[in-house]
Amino acid sequence: MFSSLYPHVCFWPAVMQAFLFICEKGGPRMKKIGFIGLGVMGRSMAQNLRNAGYPLFVYNRTKEKAEPLLKAGAEWCSTPAETAAKSDIVITMVGYPHDVEEVYFGENGLLGAAKEGTILIDMTTSTPTLAKKIDEAAKAKQVKALDAPVSGGDIGAQKGNLTIMVGGDESVFEEVKPVFSVLGENIVLQGGPGSGQHTKMCNQIAIASNMIGVTESVVYAKKAGLDPEKVLKSISAGAAGSWSMSNLVPRMLAGDYSPGFFIKHFIKDMKIALDEAEKMGLNLPGLALSKKLYEELAAKGEENSGTQALIKYWSK
Repeated sequence: MFSSLYPHVCFWPAVMQAFLFICEKGGPRMKKIGFIGLGVMGRSMAQNLRNAGYPLFVYNRTKEKAEPLLKAGAEWCSTPAETAAKSDIVITMVGYPHDVEEVYFGENGLLGAAKEGTILIDMTTSTPTLAKKIDEAAKAKQVKALDAPVSGGDIGAQKGNLTIMVGGDESVFEEVKPVFSVLGENIVLQGGPGSGQHTKMCNQIAIASNMIGVTESVVYAKKAGLDPEKVLKSISAGAAGSWSMSNLVPRMLAGDYSPGFFIKHFIKDMKIALDEAEKMGLNLPGLALSKKLYEELAAKGEENSGTQALIKYWSK
């Protein structure tokens, strides 16, 4: 009678037996993840992976930046090669293309130590040419590679809602989707090797001119005697709205120039985009102007400020 009133109870012994079996066997093994590059965005991305339960192996040129992760259970590696030897998947999030080159092809680089079947994911904003070079070298060693730059800044890295632009083989992309889902929400395979980096250039080109527009809007509001915060409330909800307006203008107004994304790295990205555009015979005047303005700020010591420090150009 009890089972007729509560028929679902009959299933509990089977459910519990399956649960105990999984616990006894340890369940499906989680991929061991290596993470190289613990800067403004990388450290939050690595922390999210650790919070999700992934065994984490970390390397950074400055070990002090890894301390919070080590306290959370991550394991320190002394070189990129050691990181590769201990990991199933290695994610790199470093500063410049020359850093990527060193991490992958250097004396203690990833490609010299990665085991067959290891997946190498470069999430640095780098060049499409280098992404293709890594893919070719990886395949020669029976290793898999993806280029997967991101957008969303420090806020997106902390919240785990980055946009991830991926280039590489679809089968590899599908294999690492669970890892990407910890780091971001808008995750799109754009095409073959280098496609992720080309897409990131599209992203940076759009941001570059937009940053000039949102900054000039704030400067104009102040000059007209308006309350910039009230102006922001009105225009950010309309056609003028953008991620930069909603997330970076409030920092401008608060005098907060801490980097969610460094000016020096933005200049690097714009140089890459202009170089690629030149190869394709494209003239991008908006991007060129933005690069010029940011370079002037960098020359005055603002290279380590966040991109919202562009507003200082008008207070020179």
